Amino acid sequence: MTTPIKPAATVILMREAKEGAFEIFMVKRSSRPPFGSLYVFPGGKLDPEDSDNDLYPYCEGMNDVAASRQLGIKENGLSFWIACIRECFEEAGVLLVNPDDAIIQDSEKLNKMRQELNNKEITFKDICMSESLRLRAKNIVPCAHWITPEVEPKRFDTRFFLAKVNAKQLATHDGFELTESFWITPADALVKLKNGEMNMILPTIENIEKLAEFSSSEEAFNYFQGLGDNAIPPILPKFIKRDGEWIGFLPGEEGYDNV
Repeated sequence: MTTPIKPAATVILMREAKEGAFEIFMVKRSSRPPFGSLYVFPGGKLDPEDSDNDLYPYCEGMNDVAASRQLGIKENGLSFWIACIRECFEEAGVLLVNPDDAIIQDSEKLNKMRQELNNKEITFKDICMSESLRLRAKNIVPCAHWITPEVEPKRFDTRFFLAKVNAKQLATHDGFELTESFWITPADALVKLKNGEMNMILPTIENIEKLAEFSSSEEAFNYFQGLGDNAIPPILPKFIKRDGEWIGFLPGEEGYDNV
């Protein structure tokens, strides 16, 4: 029986740091599977509401035709942008909207709505409609595409995105799905990985290694924005068991096509 693959979106928040470098926002998952105790970026599977056509007009600077073309799919590409914004608000408390939207100035109301959203008392659509939000879709750009290997019991087709954020918005983990959160430079994250202080899976590591090549969030964002439509190929790792140990292959590596 083939394991169903669920579409998912992950967002890498970036902000400029005082020392001239830039930082990314990372979180630690709770011990619950499938990503127990791993350091990751905010994100999750797409909800049915994310592809609600009534939500699309709330996206600023992006429509579904352009979003779908960017991802190389026929339709509902914009649902990935909406999922990024929703998940980011649920998990990190950062609402990626126009800075002039009134809700951003009212932290008490913002926190209340986040709690109600996480408690499933309201929907993200409710918030968009009641607050006339202008979702900053134009400040979000796809940067990677990973598909969970066939050997895993739960599989996701995950699009990774970069998002520039205002450093004044304080990101905080939800305390349920996430148990830690912090801003860190890509270089420092790789050092902690090497020292065994942060346990990560391959897609997270690969994304951080790529970001470590850039000197600013603007440079990173502009690079991926400049790639154009349908320019990010999916990465599907493959595994075989040899002498009792799993051996992994990535696309382009010798032996990948034979697995």
